[in-house]
Amino acid sequence: QVHVAESGGGLVQAGGSLSLSCAASGGTLYRYNMGWFRQAPGKERDFVAAISWVASSTYYADSVKGRFTISRDNAKNTVYLQMNSLKPEDTAVYYCAAGQRLGILRNSYEYDYWGQGTQVTVSS
Repeated sequence: QVHVAESGGGLVQAGGSLSLSCAASGGTLYRYNMGWFRQAPGKERDFVAAISWVASSTYYADSVKGRFTISRDNAKNTVYLQMNSLKPEDTAVYYCAAGQRLGILRNSYEYDYWGQGTQVTVSS
């Protein structure tokens, strides 16, 4: 069973950047499709970005397209989320998830393993 853990959250001003990391332990991420989700207070957990293990295909929510970039380094067992041009509405707890189903996974129920989350706060 693989365990994933997020890091890199923090406080940033609007327009700034943050880079999140998701490191795996207890297994390799090589054959997992990976995703990032976020949950703001009082709201549901929303899809942010996903990357497949085959060909590293990517998919983004419309709200972050052009600003966020998901990538993976299988040698380091790590997935990244580079967030640029951050807005106050990006404020949320960001979660990393690993899934064994095939394809780009865009729904939370398709993922098998979740991290504890990291807080991202964007001030105006």
